[in-house]
Amino acid sequence: MKSRFIIRILFLLLILPCIIISPAHSRPLLPNNFDAYVEQVRQAFEVPGIAVTVVFDGQVVLAKGYGVKKINGSAPVDEHTLFGIASNTKAFTATALAMLVEEGKIKWDDPVIKHLPAFRLSDPYVTNELNVRDLLVHRSGLGLGAGDLLWWPTSDLERKEIVHKLRYVPLSTSFRDSYAYDNVLYLVAGELIEAVSGQSWESFVKTRILDKIGMSESTINQSERKVGPKFASPHGRIDGVVREVATLTTKNVNPAAGINSSASDMAKWLIVQLDSGRVTNGTTLFSPRTTKALWSLVTPRNVGNPPADLAPLRRNFSGYGLGFGITDYRDRKLVSHTGSWPGYVSRIAMVPEMRLGIAVLTNQEAYEAYDAIIYHILDHYLRAPQFDWLQAYKNIAEKDAAENREHIATARAKRDATSQPSLPLASYAATYTDDWYGDVVIKMEGNKLVMDFTHTPSLIGDLEHWQHNTFIVRWRDRETRADAYVTFSLVHEGTIEHATMRAVSPATDFSFDFHDLRLRPVSKMDQ
Repeated sequence: MKSRFIIRILFLLLILPCIIISPAHSRPLLPNNFDAYVEQVRQAFEVPGIAVTVVFDGQVVLAKGYGVKKINGSAPVDEHTLFGIASNTKAFTATALAMLVEEGKIKWDDPVIKHLPAFRLSDPYVTNELNVRDLLVHRSGLGLGAGDLLWWPTSDLERKEIVHKLRYVPLSTSFRDSYAYDNVLYLVAGELIEAVSGQSWESFVKTRILDKIGMSESTINQSERKVGPKFASPHGRIDGVVREVATLTTKNVNPAAGINSSASDMAKWLIVQLDSGRVTNGTTLFSPRTTKALWSLVTPRNVGNPPADLAPLRRNFSGYGLGFGITDYRDRKLVSHTGSWPGYVSRIAMVPEMRLGIAVLTNQEAYEAYDAIIYHILDHYLRAPQFDWLQAYKNIAEKDAAENREHIATARAKRDATSQPSLPLASYAATYTDDWYGDVVIKMEGNKLVMDFTHTPSLIGDLEHWQHNTFIVRWRDRETRADAYVTFSLVHEGTIEHATMRAVSPATDFSFDFHDLRLRPVSKMDQ
């Protein structure tokens, strides 16, 4: 009798591991032939270098580099290579504010002007009602990318000057009415952190977050980025050819996009986020209450049908939390964010209930590459039906390129090439001003007009007549990829009342918010 009992106990001990191991644990932690797949993605989208991080259940499954730091170079990307993570920085800023909330120094519902009395937006009501939470969730009423020209491309304006100028940027929608992604309010968040903590955003994030987590390789300032042994060089597609490009090194936008990181360091960040703020050394960066706040949907976004090529991306809900996007994927909550910067794009994705986190960093502006890798990994862990994400995103890239070409061709076909400007070219030359940007000078150089954005050294371009009183400014720095229409409106006396601008290509980065400008000629009396 006793021997039978012992046999049963031994049998249970043998099968118990099989019972408690979850399905996700019982399969390989990476898709089959994963390295080969990443290499296929890298080649398909002409990405010189990619770094991939996967963490699962508190452990690092993968932190690895693929490809090279520089096109036609030989230095390999590894787990320690640094990439600009751009707007994935926003989660660090949100976490910093959450830590101050936990310390009782601020509340999410505090009006911003309680801590920054000089802060203003263009509408007094919004100024008074905008709270700390509103700085992070893209519902202020500012339009998409509004005010970004104050720092993008690199300008001579300091961060505090940019924040001051926000009072002149017009609102596009009603307060808290709709979602419109912005960067400039994260600059305000950085100023608020300094006002409350006594530390600059850079010092707070470095000493209170990066150092505590052990992210020793990461840097917190765009101006620290240098092409060298640690950094992957930035690349973009210029006139159809992928090549190395110059990247922005401004420090003005650090709270929105300033961090540079590696696959190794991003693994540490994801583990802390997925473990409710607990750090591997046993300390706590923040509490589960903060995790809930960061990952709770605040601003809803429209849920439309994805393109047919991306049918599995059909969503039930979508919105923005505090520094993170919140949506669902295959019936699981997905916490995610992307980052885009000249020469770099990246994405992080987390499935909280599985404690699964993924980061993909790249040094070429091809979002299709990081998505093809992210969803390939997610499908593996979710045991989803097989889907060819690489081919799907190749199809999307080809369609996007075709639509951009068609847009430009249609505009060219509708152009009245026989029309002439209403005024002699010299009559368009003047100093123009916009309430929030400042002065833009149009001058004659020889027999042509030249436009000069006075705060932005790289925005100098030649004006070519398009039709009637519309010109196209062709920026001399071709890496901007942001040529724009400039249309002059005349009053009945035949003088210029104002000029407006609009990007020529729909592929132009939204941070070139030319469309928000209303340029008025400055009279000699005003000067």
